[in-house]
Amino acid sequence: MKPEDIKKAPKLFCESIHIAYTPEYFVMGLSSGAQASIYSLTPEHTKRLQQYLTHQITEFEANHGKIAADWNPKIVSPIQPKPKSTS
Repeated sequence: MKPEDIKKAPKLFCESIHIAYTPEYFVMGLSSGAQASIYSLTPEHTKRLQQYLTHQITEFEANHGKIAADWNPKIVSPIQPKPKSTS
């Protein structure tokens, strides 16, 4: 994909990412509201994605400062509806 193609492509804010895996592949679901895209990647492609993201984040932080973010699997997006209580 050319850089000019990325600029023209429609963009959605990704509010949630879910990942699962089997011995053969990783499945990544990216959602925005009621819309979602599902991608399957080989373990090798997944590893390259991780390496690419690490590289891009390092460049971003060199230009814009450290990103303050801690990973917590229990964080709920403010856009996502809260689960209904079962009481």
